[in-house]
Amino acid sequence: MPVPKKRHSNVRQGKRRFANYRLRPASLSRCPNCGNLHPPHQACPNCGQFKGRQVIKLKAKKEKGKKA
Repeated sequence: MPVPKKRHSNVRQGKRRFANYRLRPASLSRCPNCGNLHPPHQACPNCGQFKGRQVIKLKAKKEKGKKA
């Protein structure tokens, strides 16, 4: 196996390895029911549906400022 004649600096080593650790933006998909963005393969946190079925029971949101 060939051996390098000279040592590579830490900067050159870091440049080479940087591509493996680069952050990528999170992928999001749109909910067909409410149109809200959510992570793929997960239930929508807004409406609680996944693949056209209700999988999360959500509590009714309270309206602010209205008293009985």
